Amino acid sequence: MASAAEQLASNLNFSAFAKAEELKKRIWFTLGALLVYRLGTYIPLPGINPDAFAQAFNQAQSGIIGMFNMFAGGAVERMAIFALGIMPYISASIIMQLMTTVVPTLEQMKKEGEQGRKVINQYTRYGTVILAAFQAYGIAVGLEGATNVVADPGWFFRASTVLTLVGGTMFLMWLGEQITSRGIGNGISLIIFAGIVAGLPVALVNVLELGRQGSMSTILILGILILAVVVIALIVFMERAQRRLLIQYPKRQMGNRMFEGNTSFLPLKLNTAGVIPPIFASSLLLVPATIGGFSQGSGNEWLTYITAALGHGQPLFMVFYAAMIVFFCFFYTAIVFNPSDTADNLKKHGGFIPGIRPGERTAQYIDYVLTRITVVGAIYITVVCLLPEFLISATGVPFYFGGTSLLIVVSVTMDTVSQIQGHLLAHQYEGLVKKAKLSGRRR
Repeated sequence: MASAAEQLASNLNFSAFAKAEELKKRIWFTLGALLVYRLGTYIPLPGINPDAFAQAFNQAQSGIIGMFNMFAGGAVERMAIFALGIMPYISASIIMQLMTTVVPTLEQMKKEGEQGRKVINQYTRYGTVILAAFQAYGIAVGLEGATNVVADPGWFFRASTVLTLVGGTMFLMWLGEQITSRGIGNGISLIIFAGIVAGLPVALVNVLELGRQGSMSTILILGILILAVVVIALIVFMERAQRRLLIQYPKRQMGNRMFEGNTSFLPLKLNTAGVIPPIFASSLLLVPATIGGFSQGSGNEWLTYITAALGHGQPLFMVFYAAMIVFFCFFYTAIVFNPSDTADNLKKHGGFIPGIRPGERTAQYIDYVLTRITVVGAIYITVVCLLPEFLISATGVPFYFGGTSLLIVVSVTMDTVSQIQGHLLAHQYEGLVKKAKLSGRRR
């Protein structure tokens, strides 16, 4: 009986998808935009020796450069025009979110609605250009410092590199906005998603090749695949988990009519901070490894010791990594969710939590509940992100597909699927409205 109902529901969804022409156009537009992005990751910078750069990249890929290469879909490894990826825009967006809580002018602008949001977005774009220019200039200088990588070093190479990389980042930012408005899903997230997923086939082939050569046992490979499925199921469950606070609204009278009070829920996500904490923690901890990689042969024994102690799989690295993830979970949650504003909005609309006095007491209660669920969310993110570290140190798996990447892939997939379902429901609702209008005209 249940299987028949599921089959009927799937048939209805398929028929609704077949009739949803607007949704098909959005999906095709999204796929075309992602294809353009992937093609751009294979267009190299002018004036680069690919073979010499490949040797230099293999020596420094264990640091922050390797993480940027993963998020850029391999563009850093090929030093393509999209080598900076979308990371400068994400950094600028995070900085603007932090500043809106510190600068009173920006905080007031955020409360102005659509007009204030447009101004903040424009400031974010300016910040993206500035960050991308600094990073592109650093890349140009670093390439000139490498051996036989740049054919003709000088200011012309630096200027062309900065213009090319900044232009590539701004094009990706524009492409992401186009996907969001004309496609399906969040464009920026889908670009990062496409870059991460693009490296999965190569990593899987490398693992299978090691199994064929006998370097890794078949049982270990099967165990890794089963563990990946279990972790994905855990991420899906925890990302959907919510703590719902009961909100009641009293009876109210409008004119001569009396309206009954109703109830609703205030959903609080278990993981309010999303993937921001592991991204920040990884970036900060990979800086010493990157500096150590560029400072090889300088004779700094303390720098070599710190770099070795903060390497992947080391106990000190795991301790600092877990501590930073927990810190950023609470820090970012405090930024994106304000219990006082939520309590004030409930009080303005006459809503209250049963047994809790409106106003300051409601804000304290919401903050208390949010703190407790954030503890659970921080533990969940820490476990997901540290699991690959234990796997690397225990089994010596040759590729690194961290918990941050897994969180991004699963979260973006869930968000995109939910948006597709929302478009299907909207299309079915429009069809019902049209049928109702036609039947009304016939009558």
